[in-house]
Amino acid sequence: MEQIALHYLWWILALVLIAIEVILPGYFMLWIGIAAGITGVVVLVLPELSILGQALAFVVLAFLSCAVYWYGLRPRLMRDEPGDALLNRRGEQKIGQRYVLAEAIVHGRGKAKVGDGLWLVSGPDLPVGAMVEVVGVDGTTLVVKVAD
Repeated sequence: MEQIALHYLWWILALVLIAIEVILPGYFMLWIGIAAGITGVVVLVLPELSILGQALAFVVLAFLSCAVYWYGLRPRLMRDEPGDALLNRRGEQKIGQRYVLAEAIVHGRGKAKVGDGLWLVSGPDLPVGAMVEVVGVDGTTLVVKVAD
């Protein structure tokens, strides 16, 4: 029986490591699996490379691929998107927006039509239909002023 080529073993190891990453995610085995796959390519190109040389290539490639993730890709993935800071703070997302009053503001309280719903608003007394601008949030109440 013919001996299996060593580069196939590296590719099988790569698939096993990536499968482990899929089952137990953490961005760690993925990069080592990628290093094993690249080592398989190196062994395909240089079939006379000794086992020690293959192991050293794998170790270097594993460290290199993890470093590429840690210093190159991870900072880009961890960067906050502009809207992320307000993701779960719906009221604060409304600051600067303009809405029409659905109920007059009387004694500092009223309601504004926001999308297909009504939000409580506080601000100066104004009639129904007045255009207001959100300048702040107090709990679930939008603080408004007369829109310019």
